[in-house]
Amino acid sequence: MYALLTTALALMAGLLMTRVFKLLRVNFPDVTSYLLAGLLVGPFALGRLGIHGLGFNTFEEIERLSVLKNAALGFIAFSIGSEFKLSDLKSIGKQAFIIGVFQAVIAALIVDIVLIALHFVLGDSVLPVSVCITLGAIASATAPAATLMVVRQYKAHGPLTKLLLPIVALDDAVGLVVFAVSFGIAQALEGGSLSVYSVALNPLVEIIGSLALGAFMGWLLSLLEKLFFSNSNRMSLVISFVLMTIALSSVSFMLGPITVSFSSLLVCMMLGTVFCNLSEYSEDMFKRSDKWTVPLLCTFFVISGAELDLSVFAKPAMILVGVVYILVRSLGKYLGARWSSGWMKCEPKVHKYLGITLLPQAGVALGMVVTASSLGGAEAAAIRNVVLFAVLVYEIVGPSLTKWALTRAGEITETPAEKKTRERFKTPA
Repeated sequence: MYALLTTALALMAGLLMTRVFKLLRVNFPDVTSYLLAGLLVGPFALGRLGIHGLGFNTFEEIERLSVLKNAALGFIAFSIGSEFKLSDLKSIGKQAFIIGVFQAVIAALIVDIVLIALHFVLGDSVLPVSVCITLGAIASATAPAATLMVVRQYKAHGPLTKLLLPIVALDDAVGLVVFAVSFGIAQALEGGSLSVYSVALNPLVEIIGSLALGAFMGWLLSLLEKLFFSNSNRMSLVISFVLMTIALSSVSFMLGPITVSFSSLLVCMMLGTVFCNLSEYSEDMFKRSDKWTVPLLCTFFVISGAELDLSVFAKPAMILVGVVYILVRSLGKYLGARWSSGWMKCEPKVHKYLGITLLPQAGVALGMVVTASSLGGAEAAAIRNVVLFAVLVYEIVGPSLTKWALTRAGEITETPAEKKTRERFKTPA
């Protein structure tokens, strides 16, 4: 019963916060409102009062709702998979691949260089080289959830949006490889051995395995959809397949010296990609799925906001490293996207604004932090604190920057309903 109560609280808090900002004439994207609502009902605000049902009292209470977060991420990845239609990839596939790889690698390299330079200033006790290299790898990751929510809310459409979503999806695969290589080096620096399995084979197996599992599930879904004639039944089948795919992607096992594991984001993305290319019902099913998942995604972002750990502000040295990390990663993402989009001869507005839309960071980066905890001791704590600080800033500021960039690019236009709402609350456009 308590889990149901806290889920209802999270959903209600997120919805009410959007109304509060409307009344205050603050034009935040809904995702930012949800995250701030999560902070309000989290352990550092209302949760401190210790009143059950008023807020999340501890992080353990939030962890109990992890199944909702996993489901939401799966549906987000499934929806992004619909952007990989073969007809569209013929025109933007090469651009998306090259820009997606290049901007991620450039961000990692720039963060590595600057943090290693900062290491010589602060000393090994505050910022070890292993931490610098690991943070550089984590910098490559971009959060698809916040970006997708902004695109959906404002119905963004145009060359920048069509290129953005595939690039954000590719980030997961690129980030896995960059992180595996960098973290393998970091472990060697901390006294371990540099293993070809951990650096090369394990991430390669994870990516190939994830794509294969997702492709099989997508093929099976498109096959079974033909057995049903009701759109409601087809939608139920889609939901069951996404949930089943999320569950299967959590399986891991050893195959000799190689660890076989799966990325739930990659698996669900591939599920959506294969389904949208094979099924004649896919377009309608994706539209229905987007509507069905609205309350789920609202709950997801409120829970994500409640998980943001404000205790990172208690350590001045980590705040300094965090600020440097945020600024340098932002610069790396912007420059990497700008340079590569220029080489690919993208439109001027893509060249100018793409990098700004790639700043949000959350789920994938936090997953990397869990892996990095194997470093142990002060190194693991430093990585965790810096990334938590960055996620706190990026998740609150990132969606607004994405909205601003898409608006400046002319791909977000005010609908009649939004205009009516703005005039009702007298909110500036």
